Amino acid sequence: MLRYFIYCRKSSEDEDRQVLSIESQMNELKRMAERLNLTVVNILTESKSAKEPGRPIFDEMINKINHGKADGIVCWKLDRLARNPIDGGQIIWLLQRGILKHIQTIDRAYYPEDNVLLMNMEFGMANQFILDLSRNVKRGLKTKVEKGWLPTTAPLGYLNDKTQEKGKREIIKDPERFVLVKKMWQMMCTGNYTPPKIALIANEKWGFRSPHGRYLRNSTIYQTFTNPFYYGWFEYPKGSGNWYEGKHEPMITQQEYDRVQILLGKRGKPRVKKHDFAFTGLIRCGECGAMVTAEEKNQIICPECKFKFSSNNKLECPKCKTPIEKMKKPKILYYLYYHCTKQKNPNCTQGSIESNTLKMQIDQYLSSIQISEYFKNWAIKVTRKESDNEFSFRKNVSDSQKRAYDNCLRKLKNLYHLVLSPENINENVITYEEFATAKAELMKEKARLEEILNDSSGRINRWLEIGEDTFKFACYARIWFEKGDPQLKSGILQALGSNLTLKDKKLLVELREPLVAIKKVVKMVPEAKTGFEPKKMGLNELKLEVIYAQNAIVRGRQDSNLEQKFWRFL
Repeated sequence: MLRYFIYCRKSSEDEDRQVLSIESQMNELKRMAERLNLTVVNILTESKSAKEPGRPIFDEMINKINHGKADGIVCWKLDRLARNPIDGGQIIWLLQRGILKHIQTIDRAYYPEDNVLLMNMEFGMANQFILDLSRNVKRGLKTKVEKGWLPTTAPLGYLNDKTQEKGKREIIKDPERFVLVKKMWQMMCTGNYTPPKIALIANEKWGFRSPHGRYLRNSTIYQTFTNPFYYGWFEYPKGSGNWYEGKHEPMITQQEYDRVQILLGKRGKPRVKKHDFAFTGLIRCGECGAMVTAEEKNQIICPECKFKFSSNNKLECPKCKTPIEKMKKPKILYYLYYHCTKQKNPNCTQGSIESNTLKMQIDQYLSSIQISEYFKNWAIKVTRKESDNEFSFRKNVSDSQKRAYDNCLRKLKNLYHLVLSPENINENVITYEEFATAKAELMKEKARLEEILNDSSGRINRWLEIGEDTFKFACYARIWFEKGDPQLKSGILQALGSNLTLKDKKLLVELREPLVAIKKVVKMVPEAKTGFEPKKMGLNELKLEVIYAQNAIVRGRQDSNLEQKFWRFL
């Protein structure tokens, strides 16, 4: 009489979503064993994936079969025994050698004398299912992270939105804990609290509990204060170096995160290096021609001994040995320097310039072209008037070009008529060479006129748009630069000029042609400069317009030679 193990397994992973529970498998297999009159020596259950070797209960069962403790296995299907080629190979090898004499599943039996091909095929299908499932899951997770959503459990203060179907769940704010966790970050940023003290306050005074009802542990709060997710970025998979910008609402800024890492003595996890350097990639070194790059530096002023030291890889003050984490209100200084990369010449002698100094120099360039709101409005009004005059002139030109185009088409038609007319076919009125030459010239003229006609249609609108944008830039660029983010500052510097070079800590900018003309006006007409208050000087808008128009450069639009005049750039 053969002895059998009943083996039931279910994985908590996606591979077993449609499989019966362990209890259901056990009940069905016990009834089947009784019906078939099989002797069961033990019932083994296991909750573990079979996609990789290393299941303790399965390995124990195989070991007992090798030692003669049982002769057969009763299981739901073969994929309950193995989904990887190593475990599947063990089963087949035991069956072929006769050590395992019978495997009974819910729908068929397997014996040593059976053709092993069928069993190999079933184990192969189970293994392939795992491979396909793995690829599909990884593809789904990759799609989710690329859309900006962390595909794992949301950290403290956030929740996975379970109102959406699995795989499409977004991360939302925890209505109960988001504000409290944010307050913890704010307390840590002050430098007056340590993480254990914050955890104690949260547990005892706030009654803070995790979504599972647990107290806030010290290990959890350290994990919170070193998690870049809170300022909007996450790494997936962990340790891969692949960083993604999340679509969730950040709880803190990157500057606040950096400050906390400094207060923790740089215990923070490696994170994405997201730098908003406004002027990298735009400026070249004036000595060697290499690009100018940026570098951040942090310094801490110890509140105990007033010693200033770099925060990089420092856990304590080098002078008084006070740990950074225990300092009360340490002053943290942030510096940003621009300097030559020295990629073209490692011996380049150019030093670095502090970011604020560079911004001041850019501001001086913007100040040199800044015009008042009054001058901007007047200049745009004159530009529109000029566009009306230009439109009338261009319409006459366009009509003339249209007549020339029609005349060209008529000549082409006459040329073909001359060659193809029945009465001229046998008269040799024109040779083939003469026809080809005349046709080529007319086709070239036709193409040229078509290009001119197509371009003329939008020229006036572009003319007016460029002029208005230029005056608005001159009027507001300085304000935009002062209040804008790094991307806007970068765009303003690019619009300001070209051939940007940094030499001897001085930025050199070649202003664009329209701005050069405006700079001349600002220099020669003080009334065009911003900050001028007409009412205090007894001037109204009409008197200002007279002053503007009387200047030689501005008046140049009325002269016959416009090459060097203010309006020529339009």
